[in-house]
Amino acid sequence: MPVHNSSAPSSRPKHFILPDLVGHCHFPLSYHPNGDVIAAESVKWLDEGCPELSPKARKALYGLQAGELTAYCYSTCNAERLRVVSDFMNYLFHLDNISDGMMRTGTEELSDVVMNALWFPDRYEPTRCPRKMQPATEPSAGKMAREYWSRCIRDAKPGPQARFKENLELFFEAVHQQARDREAGIIPDLESYMNVRRDTSGCKPVFDLIEYAVDIDLPDFVVTHPVIKALNQGANDLVTWSNDIFSYNVEQARGDTHNMIPILMELQGLDLQSAVDFVGNLCQQTIDAFVENQRNLPSFGPELDRDVALYVQGLQDWIVGSLHWSFMTERYFGTSGAEIKKSRIVKLLPRRDVDGDAAVRDDVNMRPEPSVRKQEGFRSLFTCVPLIVFFGLGVPTILFLLSNEISAIAIL
Repeated sequence: MPVHNSSAPSSRPKHFILPDLVGHCHFPLSYHPNGDVIAAESVKWLDEGCPELSPKARKALYGLQAGELTAYCYSTCNAERLRVVSDFMNYLFHLDNISDGMMRTGTEELSDVVMNALWFPDRYEPTRCPRKMQPATEPSAGKMAREYWSRCIRDAKPGPQARFKENLELFFEAVHQQARDREAGIIPDLESYMNVRRDTSGCKPVFDLIEYAVDIDLPDFVVTHPVIKALNQGANDLVTWSNDIFSYNVEQARGDTHNMIPILMELQGLDLQSAVDFVGNLCQQTIDAFVENQRNLPSFGPELDRDVALYVQGLQDWIVGSLHWSFMTERYFGTSGAEIKKSRIVKLLPRRDVDGDAAVRDDVNMRPEPSVRKQEGFRSLFTCVPLIVFFGLGVPTILFLLSNEISAIAIL
């Protein structure tokens, strides 16, 4: 059952050490030749389309470097499609930021506005249903969704379009659940967290854009094949689990508990470093399982094998690209990302709810402006562990069992 967040630790460490995930990942890193130009155009597009942004939010927007993440993860597509994907990437982070602090009703309204734009890409059709009334003038979140989606569907094939809309709906449903927990002041139990985070990660719709980027449409029997599903889930899990580690510092500073690390500390009684190491071990096992699944890819015929190879390459690029980008963006480590990437030592930021707002101004790893933004995107987990097992067994045994589960995903 969920746990209400009512206690605070009596003592806190001053730092923790990151697992060497970059060193464990041997995939080659690539970058789109037009990446910098497209990234600059894309962030400007979001900036100009959101007049309601505060100066602080605008500065964080440019430090985010979502366009650069896109250039790492979609390095082989043409410039026009890279721009569409980059716009969505910036937009997805924007959705995450504006949902920060929203209660349940707010996330429902945001979902309705965005999905309205995807279902009616040529016009604004405000909902007239009871309790779902939308304003006569479309909010900027809807306008920007319609703008990028209308460009995407000009040449996106039917399969990726349908999957993208379905998975974005799942994203909003999970964000809604997260808002309910926030409203109730609940730290979700591990199983609940795992179920929700697979969708709040945002990985599912951006993985659908791999097909759009390289102009393919995988048939359903390929998409649902066990090995393809395992590869997709493995990439999702690696991006999400590693993000839980990278984003932990800024999240703990504002008391955010929607992260695997504080949940492990709360439920299993682990100290901070042990919880970080636990998640790091799962990340490394997930990379290893992904490599094994690549070796076990079946043949679907010459033409489909080419398309499958492009899709799997896109998943691989997401794994390695997201790891390196996490030290480039100012979202997690401010301007100290390159230094932390080498040392792997992260100095803990003071807790705002304990030390007051003034403490956040201390320059520990972070610039003050972007240091307290919410990072809920890219979170999910790889497998569900019943709580009775989690409580009843020690950490080494749990790691052993999870290792076996992850290895089992490597389809033989």
